[in-house]
Amino acid sequence: MNDITSMSVARLKADGESQSIPHSIEAEQQLLGAILNNNDCFDSVTQIINENHFYDPVHARIFEVMASRLKMNALANQFTLKAFLENDEGLKALGGPNYLVRLVAGAVSMFAVRDYAQMIYDLFVRRELMNLGQEISDKAARVDVSSEPREQIVEAEQRLYQLGEDGRKGSEFVSLLNASLKAITIAGDAHKRDSKFAGLSTGLIDLDRRLGGLQKSDLVILAGRPSMGKTSLATNIAFNVAKSYQRGQLSDGSEGAVTGGAVGFFSLEMSADQLAMRILSTASDVASEKVRRGELTESEFQKFVEAARTIEECPLYIDDTPALSISQIANRARRLKRKYGLDLLVVDYLQLVNPNTLRESRVIEVGQITQGLKAIAKELSIPVLALSQLSRQVESREDRRPLLSDLRESGSIEQDADVVMFIFREEYYLERQKPPEHLLEKTAEWQNRMNDVDGIAEVIISKQRHGPVGTVKLSFEGNQTRFGNLADSSQADSYNNQTRDYFREDQFAD
Repeated sequence: MNDITSMSVARLKADGESQSIPHSIEAEQQLLGAILNNNDCFDSVTQIINENHFYDPVHARIFEVMASRLKMNALANQFTLKAFLENDEGLKALGGPNYLVRLVAGAVSMFAVRDYAQMIYDLFVRRELMNLGQEISDKAARVDVSSEPREQIVEAEQRLYQLGEDGRKGSEFVSLLNASLKAITIAGDAHKRDSKFAGLSTGLIDLDRRLGGLQKSDLVILAGRPSMGKTSLATNIAFNVAKSYQRGQLSDGSEGAVTGGAVGFFSLEMSADQLAMRILSTASDVASEKVRRGELTESEFQKFVEAARTIEECPLYIDDTPALSISQIANRARRLKRKYGLDLLVVDYLQLVNPNTLRESRVIEVGQITQGLKAIAKELSIPVLALSQLSRQVESREDRRPLLSDLRESGSIEQDADVVMFIFREEYYLERQKPPEHLLEKTAEWQNRMNDVDGIAEVIISKQRHGPVGTVKLSFEGNQTRFGNLADSSQADSYNNQTRDYFREDQFAD
């Protein structure tokens, strides 16, 4: 038994005679006896408990020795364990090696061992909750400059979440057969969905086809220069996921999101009401700038209010606290998942996230942030969509389509991400290159190009760990800051071919 658990038990015992400590010596005895009598029982309980979960220290040592022998494919019974435990002072107090014989005599049926293992684990959790509560109380009572109350809250939340998740998943190897069965289940679930995608649908058909939806445990980076629409696209995806949310029974029998999902949105740059304004503008087809200027007509205002009513049930939760650390984001995401559920996490944007500890290099700090985001994705089994800025070197090239090397502190971002996407709108650059009006031919050519690229955005997938890279064309409506599916894919193909030719030469030279 480790020192922490020993200290926890000792602390609880010392806290007062009147306080009852949850435990069951009988359950521990019968479980140990069953394993000693039939070693095959061990495999059915090892994913539930370990030696740290026992209340009695002697029982913990017996289980630890048994586990060590069984993992070496050696027999573990009352006779083989005698040599390892006959000098144990705690066992001597219980009668020495004869105590092992009594355990076997009182063994429970092997068919009930999992129930007893679960009982032992549940009692352990109760003891840990009592101990954690006492620690929180003690720390809160001590006024220490080095221990801020907010840090204590974060630490307590992290401990609670780890305690809640402990024991749910085994950390041992998974056979290829079991992994294959899980893969077949995922494929079957995707086949049953209307979208036919294994991942979470973004609501953008062509992007879903390329990505297969947003996959669980993936870190997805969406990057772009300012004014390209990173936040707008992320907001559109978050809203599409939330508004299509339907809860039901999953293939494993548990309850969860059948379509869509609950979304957590960390907006480190924009306030929650600004983000809500964008979402309402998209949902109501009312230009957000008209809302800001107070130029809404009566009918537009009614549409705006109706949109607010229709989306009030959407499970989209916004946290606009500035300068959060990666550990705070992780703890708040865990809390959100416990309270409301969580199927997608959006972080806008990662350069505004604070590392847990300051480092001498910004590259190292960003690496800590991206590793933390990837850890959140794996721990909570959700896709994490993180926005990122690009360096200014994009602007110095004739073709301003972003490359992986344009990512700020790109090494760690590119390495840790499962998917890296860039948002690019040629229209933004082209409208700033309008030729002088007296150059009629150039002006006409420029206008033709503007007509071709008007309302079209590119999502350039430059890295995808599980699939192909490539470019996806989306529609973009600037007034509603809305991305959508292109009605005519041939328009996107034509646009893609013409754009590169147009910018190879200086079209606006006298």
